[in-house]
Formats: sequence, C-alpha cells, structure tokens
Amino acid sequence: MSPPAIPIDIVSDVVCPWCFIGKRHLDAALARFEAPVSVRWLPYFLNPDTPPEGEPYRPFLERKFGGAEALEGIWARVREAGRHVGITFAFEKIALRANTLAAHRLIDRFQQQGNAGRSNELVESLLHAVFCEGRFIGDPAILADIAASCGEDRQETVEWLHGEAAVEAVIAQEGRLRQLGISGVPFFIFNGRLAVSGAQPPEVLLDALRQSIALSAD
Repeated sequence: MSPPAIPIDIVSDVVCPWCFIGKRHLDAALARFEAPVSVRWLPYFLNPDTPPEGEPYRPFLERKFGGAEALEGIWARVREAGRHVGITFAFEKIALRANTLAAHRLIDRFQQQGNAGRSNELVESLLHAVFCEGRFIGDPAILADIAASCGEDRQETVEWLHGEAAVEAVIAQEGRLRQLGISGVPFFIFNGRLAVSGAQPPEVLLDALRQSIALSAD
C-alpha cells in the first residue's frame, strides 16, 4: 500500500515574480524528496485594487518602489535569482498589470477537477506567460488560450470565465488567508504543520518538508 501523499499548500499570486522563483525552488526540492506529495495552490491578491482592465505596469511599480532607479535595482535582483532557476524575466514586455481574480478562479477550476499535475502545469504556464512573454492575463481570451495549452476546451473556458463561478469562493478563501496573518507571498505550508515564507532555496524547503513529517509523527 502506497503511503499517503504529503499535502503542500502554496499561497501565491501569478503576478508575483518571487512566486515564480519560489515554484522553481519547490520543484527542485521535490525532485529530491522521497515520498509522494499533493500540491494545492491558494489565492493571494498582490494588488487587489487593480481594475479589471488592468493598469500600466511600470508606472505603478515606480510609484510603489520609489522611482525608476529603485525599480531597476529590484528587477536586477529578480533577474539574477531567476537566472539560477532557468527563468528569463522580460519585465520590459509587460504593458499592464492584471487583476488576478480570473486567473485564480481558473486555477481553482483545474484543482476541483482533481488533477494536481495539470494544476501545476497551469500555474507554471500562467507565470511564464506573464513574466517571459508579457501577456495580459486579465483578458479571459488569453486565459482561455493558456488553459487550452494545458488540455482544456478553449471555448468552454471562455464561457466559464465570463460567468460568476468560483468568484465568491476564491475571494472568501483569499480573505481567510489574510485573516490568518499571511501578508506576503510565496508562502508555503507543509503537511499542515510547518510554514515557510518567501522564495527560500530548495534546501530550506526540503528541510521544512521533512521536518513537517517528523512533527506529524510526534
């Protein structure tokens, strides 16, 4: 009989570059882990006030971080961290920052279908679309294209996104996570026992995962 999968909850947003790096770090950690895991992606709205039509990306970040020079310094650090995990960040391609409610609804839909592998593929595809291709994931048509690349019916996805399914559920779940004190992403919860904040190195995530199992055994 196979051992039960170890649950891993990841609170993240698909417009967060450190979440992309954190995902790659987790992938590297899991490649060295000796037991099955079950990954669940939980929603976080990095910029909850973003309008549905989006907002100019660079001007927003310059205001947020204190000007062009400060922003370039931040981007340089992110690019360097990304280079070590095979990500080529192309911030210059991003015209608009997106409201990510629809993207989180889509992730939730994939997860409700019970296929963790396809959910992980979708999250990877969304992050790559934003940060390597500069695609605007606030557009349901673009989200449907990405979903189709992960095996979903494109037209059915477009129609679903134009509805209200999972809107209240995703907003409520994000609110509960904030009430728990989560105020930054990525945020990893291993086995319901041990939490790690930030895009920590694979060794740190692997150690936390193993510690969470030991805590469960006590």
